[in-house]
Amino acid sequence: MATDFSRTLALLRKEKKISQRTAAIDLDVSQALLSHYENGLREPGLGFVIRAADYYGVSCDYLLGRSMARDGSSNKVKEISSISLTPSELTEAHRKIINNAITLLFDISEQTASKQLSDEIAQYLSLAIYKVFRYLYHADPDCVEAAFRTSSNHFDGLCNAQMALSELRIRSAALGSGEFGLETEDIHMPSLTPTDLTRNFPSISQSMLTLLQSVADIIEPHQNIRRGDKHTR
Repeated sequence: MATDFSRTLALLRKEKKISQRTAAIDLDVSQALLSHYENGLREPGLGFVIRAADYYGVSCDYLLGRSMARDGSSNKVKEISSISLTPSELTEAHRKIINNAITLLFDISEQTASKQLSDEIAQYLSLAIYKVFRYLYHADPDCVEAAFRTSSNHFDGLCNAQMALSELRIRSAALGSGEFGLETEDIHMPSLTPTDLTRNFPSISQSMLTLLQSVADIIEPHQNIRRGDKHTR
């Protein structure tokens, strides 16, 4: 909890553009104690969590890292998976999250006024979809290798190489910097804070926030793996 809570607590104060001293007074704690909370040196009690949530206008779930939606409304994908749903209902829930998240990416790209960003995003996503389909196709006992121009021994490496280049081009296109074969553009990137996402894309932003939280849960444990450590999934 400390990592998510401390990071979020400090972020909310900075977003509010107030000093640590001011926040400490308003939250009825010493500045030293607030500093410990924001730096993950101490864990707060429930009373402080509730006061901080009310003070910053967010949910306790958001403060504790249980949701990336500030009102706490978005569920993690793994929580969705644990609900008693039929396979069809579970597939539909995942499909909605992915479809909405992809739609949001293209909506953001459109707002930047870039002529290149959406093309780069489309290519990257197409490569990922191609790879997954090839994995599924290979599992089919009746699959025919000749159906694809690239052999099953080579497509992984070639897709990965192209995806690495696409990642660089997406970053460049989002900045309008004109690197990696792209043209320089005047980019107008919209605010992508959780609050602004929810306000500007009310119908689909929760899917993106759910996806972001889910992926954070997947990749975060790897940050703490040291060389030589043994771990299992």
